[in-house]
Amino acid sequence: MTLYLVTILVYLVALVGVGALFSRRVRTGEDFMVAGRSLGVTVLVGTLLATWIGSGSIIASAGLSWRVGFAALWGPSGAWLGILVLYFIAGRARRFGAFTVPDMLEARYNALARVLGTLVTVVAYTVITSYQFRAGGMVLRIVAGVDLEVGIAITAVFVIAYTALAGMLSVAYTDLVNGVILTVGILVTLGVVVVDAGGFGAMAARVGPDHLRPSNGEASGIGVANLFLPTLFLLLGESNMYSRFFSARSAGVATRAVLGWIVGVVILETAIVAIGVTGRALYPNLPELYPQVEAAGSASELVIPHMIVSTLHPWVGALLLAAVAAVIVSTGDSFLLTPSTNLVHDVWTRFVQRNLSPRVTVWLLRGVVVILGAWAYMQVTWFPNVLQAALYAYTMYGAGITPAVLAAFFWKRATPAGGAASVAAGMIVTLVWEFGVQPRLDPAGLGAVDPVIPALLASVLTLVGVSLLTAAPGSEKWVPFFRVETEDAAAV
Repeated sequence: MTLYLVTILVYLVALVGVGALFSRRVRTGEDFMVAGRSLGVTVLVGTLLATWIGSGSIIASAGLSWRVGFAALWGPSGAWLGILVLYFIAGRARRFGAFTVPDMLEARYNALARVLGTLVTVVAYTVITSYQFRAGGMVLRIVAGVDLEVGIAITAVFVIAYTALAGMLSVAYTDLVNGVILTVGILVTLGVVVVDAGGFGAMAARVGPDHLRPSNGEASGIGVANLFLPTLFLLLGESNMYSRFFSARSAGVATRAVLGWIVGVVILETAIVAIGVTGRALYPNLPELYPQVEAAGSASELVIPHMIVSTLHPWVGALLLAAVAAVIVSTGDSFLLTPSTNLVHDVWTRFVQRNLSPRVTVWLLRGVVVILGAWAYMQVTWFPNVLQAALYAYTMYGAGITPAVLAAFFWKRATPAGGAASVAAGMIVTLVWEFGVQPRLDPAGLGAVDPVIPALLASVLTLVGVSLLTAAPGSEKWVPFFRVETEDAAAV
């Protein structure tokens, strides 16, 4: 226990130290928000990978795979398809030269789309940040015996402090290290636990045929869509990923980084699911070990933390624990930085004070990071487990923003009214279905349909319908999003 607690604390203190070091290089809002548009391919791949693989993967996906087996891959496979689509967008997004996704929404649609996009991002991303805090608390409780509430508070303080110090500059470069630690820790752990289970054959025999099927339990029927669609549509419009494209040294760098990113994501998310399935073979009675957590239906989400303390050699466990800490912190800081950037850049300096000095802008960004971090901390208890919070947040963002973002790059006929109405429809239907409609429906019938399906339908149909009913936009609205230029910079 002492080794694990020391590992986590040393790692977190080191991150804050790096943030303090990079804070000396932050002179302008551009430095804080998009790292001065200076990132090369290697750093960009590392930060894309470390940002996307969060506690939604290491906690929720591993827990789901413990329950349903390899059918849990339906969730991450939505992201894989999304990354393939982003390959064709990354370069164009970088050439556009924005700071945020709401920047693009206003340029392609109107100011209302910018404001609505910011609102959706703040709502969705603070939920995602909150379950990074929760995941950190869960890990500290299992591996170091820290009280859950204390562990959540420790995680929140470090993530908020780290993010506030240097913004994207510190996030991007430490994410490169996080990505390496994450990759080594996950792959070494997979090898160790499969050997402990007697090999793949013995593991498969112990979990049974249901866990080897492409659909099983909650990952079957409509459950497949409930898992696949939220991750797909979150990824396609995900502000953190576009922020990294905007931070690239050039359009070519952004495009090439996507190739490395998809390879890493496929390997790591498959390995995490395989670890969860192997955990089912090793600990079939996991809910009995954590009855207080199982009351909320989330004991299976402790499979990897339990693996650290019960199966792995202490030094291997410390390596995996460092990987878990890397996952939680790198994802938490990114999902805290983006809505803070949106509020300052897309609302305050756009509509309230346009001519802030660079120094005041940086300090305003830091203050908003602290405020939104506190708001995320207050949301920790809103959802019973990480998976439910993740699917809600993914749906809120994916249905609210992604259709309008994709239309900006692929449909010239999309109009300002259609884009703004689409964002509003996706957000409103997600909230109404999640909190007003679904709880009142039969869980065996329509109650099994998560908000993603009605929210996406509402968003897409509104986008198409309103666009066709309003005047076509002038070419100045869509030309910047369809321009393809020869890439001059060959920066790596």
